[in-house]
Amino acid sequence: MSRRWALALTIVIGIAIAVAFVMDQTKTVSVLNFSLRYAVPLILAAMVGIICERTGVINIGIEGQMLMSAFAGFFGAALSGSMLLGVLFGVGTGMLMGAFLATGAVTWKMDQIIAGTVINIVAVGLTSFFYAQGKVLPDIFPTFAVPGLSSVPLVGPVLFDNNFFTYGALIIVVLLQVLLFRTRWGLRTRAVGEKPSAADTSGIAVQRMRFMNVTIAGALAGLAGAYLSLEAAGTFERGFTAGRGFTALAIMIFGAWNPIGALGAAFFFGLAEGVASQLQADEVVAIPQQFINMLPYVLTIVLLAIVSGRVKPPAAVGRPYEKD
Repeated sequence: MSRRWALALTIVIGIAIAVAFVMDQTKTVSVLNFSLRYAVPLILAAMVGIICERTGVINIGIEGQMLMSAFAGFFGAALSGSMLLGVLFGVGTGMLMGAFLATGAVTWKMDQIIAGTVINIVAVGLTSFFYAQGKVLPDIFPTFAVPGLSSVPLVGPVLFDNNFFTYGALIIVVLLQVLLFRTRWGLRTRAVGEKPSAADTSGIAVQRMRFMNVTIAGALAGLAGAYLSLEAAGTFERGFTAGRGFTALAIMIFGAWNPIGALGAAFFFGLAEGVASQLQADEVVAIPQQFINMLPYVLTIVLLAIVSGRVKPPAAVGRPYEKD
């Protein structure tokens, strides 16, 4: 998406939120809170895609990574009696799935689409087979209000009165933005994703860089999965992620492989879902729940149609590197 389109969309959304806040402050804050909570796993999953594709590896297995991590996080917490251990189980599972993808796509030089598809199939099969009913979480995660900032009208209760997942997602976006465009690691990552042969000539270990980045990105997918089962829903069901991993890929493209751009796109998805739910709750429009459930997928198609041909992926993405 061009910067002018992004700026125009931001201005329109900002004006709409301001008008809504003036008309009804309570409902506006409620919708924005819902939107941010809905966007958190999409933000984290989009960061996974950005790290992988910036380093030259297509990861369509984000859905499977999130599903396995949600499963491991929920049952890890339920069986151990510790929410912290549940998060660690989820993050660790995400890293293992990331390493599995890296082994297939980088070390074995498999077709990257097939490698990601294998992860999705394996995740659905394992979580369905080992799923057990009757488990409950031992606790809930507390929220932390930032003194002073949480009392700021509109912005305060939305951004500065949250749990550590939400704060973590926002911090990760800013951190990744800085790391990608202001550090040596970021320069090497982008070089490996654009011109791996030139990066290799300059002394960068292309295969090792790709393996490391894809594995680290898996930890973020694990955090997204843990958020879904431990915080957003407090339970686990078969097919729990409901296509969020694929939606995150659309968000990544809409954000032009830029963390800040992806953050804005993810919040736009959450805002659309939040507004639709509020309109239904207020009986302003009679929207069947099925249409609200399909809204993210409709938005995915619309956004991809808008940005088609306007953004370009990293030049070497999807191409296994063969050292000359």
